[in-house]
Amino acid sequence: MLTRRPAAVALAGVLCLATTACGASSSPTANAAADASAPGYPVTLKNCGQTTTYTKAPSRVVVMNGASVAEVSSLLALGLGDRIVANGQSYGRSEVPGRAEAIKKLPTGDITLNDAYDIPREAMLGLSPDLVLSTTSYGFDAKNGFATRDDLEAVGANTYISPQGCDQDTSRMTIDDSYQLLRDLGKVFNVNDRAEKVIAESRKRVSDVSAKVKGEQKPNVMVVFSNMSMGGNDFSAIAAHGIWNEILTKAGGSNAFSSASRTTFADLSKEKVAAEQVDALVVISYNDPNPEAYARKLLKEFPQWPAAKNKRSLVLSDSIYLGPSNDLAVEKIARILHPNAF
Repeated sequence: MLTRRPAAVALAGVLCLATTACGASSSPTANAAADASAPGYPVTLKNCGQTTTYTKAPSRVVVMNGASVAEVSSLLALGLGDRIVANGQSYGRSEVPGRAEAIKKLPTGDITLNDAYDIPREAMLGLSPDLVLSTTSYGFDAKNGFATRDDLEAVGANTYISPQGCDQDTSRMTIDDSYQLLRDLGKVFNVNDRAEKVIAESRKRVSDVSAKVKGEQKPNVMVVFSNMSMGGNDFSAIAAHGIWNEILTKAGGSNAFSSASRTTFADLSKEKVAAEQVDALVVISYNDPNPEAYARKLLKEFPQWPAAKNKRSLVLSDSIYLGPSNDLAVEKIARILHPNAF
């Protein structure tokens, strides 16, 4: 049975909420009216119902937790880590060499987090940000104790919600959403060339891997968060829909549990999990100190799975979620599903 962990509460809160609309003002932010535009500016983005205008590159960026590393990883991939004054994101590990260590070194703002494991309203305003990033609109919901987009606009801060985060339904998320996040940040910080280079390199790697596995049979893959509970059944952190499904497809596989739920996660009994043919296991580590042990435990618990018989499992963290490194997940999964293609 999955162990309930504090991080699971935060993840479920962000990814599994009922759909809600993003309420937002359509007026430009206060700093847009006050500052003279720098070269390459102004830049205007429409984001979740709100129009935001940038007259210069942000220099005091706050990254909310949101049970994600998409935003902080994208900033680092674009060479913008020095703009961060407070980062709330970490998976504890990364498929990108050195990234987890780089995230760990970022300032946190010395904030006491609220019950949602994120930055409360007064602490956020006290940071004097000029840009606040949130994975979904959840991070700007006053009911959760957060500063709203209007609160932040009033003190001259822009806000940005990542692709597919407006209604908090991440089940439709794709690799292109990762590219859109990079492209939007490239515009905001006037580093469009860097963003397009990262995107082009990722597209090429994904394309090259997909070409290698084209025409191969598509093994059934179980994708599950390590040691997390998000519902009432034994297995409630099984990924059913979202960006991981496109990553599996590009890697020459398919999600064994995509039909088990219409939402991002499936909440299943042990019996239903046991009845499914699982050819390979992908465990997503979210601040778990030993996700490999969890993978071994699952394979032992379900010895009838082809994945158990072939000892076919893989632990991933940030690369299989929204962010700049989806190409790494595609290649790593493809290599365990189709080793003879490499």
